[in-house]
Amino acid sequence: MNKNSRSESYAAAGVDITAGYRAVELMKKHIARTTTPGVLDEVGGFGGLFQPDLTGMPDPVLVSGTDGVGTKLRIATLLNRHTTVGIDCVAMCVNDIICCGAKPLFFLDYIACGKNVPERIADLVAGVAEGCVQAGAALIGGETAEMPGFYPEDEYDLAGFAVGLVDRSKILDKTRVREGDVVLALPSSGLHSNGFSLVRKVFDVENADLFSPRPELDGRSLGDALLEPTRIYVKPFLKLLECVPVKSAAHITGGGFFENIPRSLPHGLSLRVAADTLEIPALFRLLQQTGRISDRDMFNTFNMGVGFCVTVSPEDAGAALRSLQDSEVAAFPLGTVVSGQEGVILC
Repeated sequence: MNKNSRSESYAAAGVDITAGYRAVELMKKHIARTTTPGVLDEVGGFGGLFQPDLTGMPDPVLVSGTDGVGTKLRIATLLNRHTTVGIDCVAMCVNDIICCGAKPLFFLDYIACGKNVPERIADLVAGVAEGCVQAGAALIGGETAEMPGFYPEDEYDLAGFAVGLVDRSKILDKTRVREGDVVLALPSSGLHSNGFSLVRKVFDVENADLFSPRPELDGRSLGDALLEPTRIYVKPFLKLLECVPVKSAAHITGGGFFENIPRSLPHGLSLRVAADTLEIPALFRLLQQTGRISDRDMFNTFNMGVGFCVTVSPEDAGAALRSLQDSEVAAFPLGTVVSGQEGVILC
């Protein structure tokens, strides 16, 4: 920490430079957990350095993705619990780029806040670091911006981006999908990080009891259920790619089934899903009942218990399920690819 760097005038305007230095010191131990062989520099420089291993990759392609946590952050603020939303931030990025078949290499985060409370910033970065560990990616840098007068003192925003690598010959190509192929569902851990503007309205979270156990949530509190971090599918999915020829993949985020699954299918094909075979988690049932939300809107907004999908040939479905189960992912057949109407057909 540079003890000589302090501006009284800047501090009077609401920006404490030394708090930023303190936050960096507190977060270093979390960042160290994410170090991988490609990292070339320590945190604190002007750029993060990473040297990828291109062994066995004659035609490497970089894949990038960026996202934020969204208004789920309001739940973290209401609970004063900031150690898990960083996992969401990483998950929303890395779960996207693996849909191309890419292995995440590194991640950078961006935190904007009304007041830099070093311990809170360190908690946020601890979550980001945990997400990076789960994804096998290095956290090689980031930025914290203290913005008094723009954000209230107790509020912040959290976003980031990931960069991955895949050989061009191994990029997943949805044009290989054929009628009769099987789409497998990988369960979500909850709402993940989508639809929280609707969630907050339905549950009136500013006035709701977020702490008491609720029988309709199997004894969990509403706050715990809402704050459950997004599942990261990187390691089981990359292992799956080594076992079977996956044709396409979809990360089920905002827009739910109707927006995301068709992105993994070519023109002229759709997915037929037997909706009554889905085991929809209790939180989604409670959300739908409380808000009187139609089935269509639920499946067009939320993941409904399915966080990720993969498309394989029928003859590969068994091996794919076994691989995922070996990775402790309780995957199941979601539906069959059919010709005709494009999109998702719930029947």
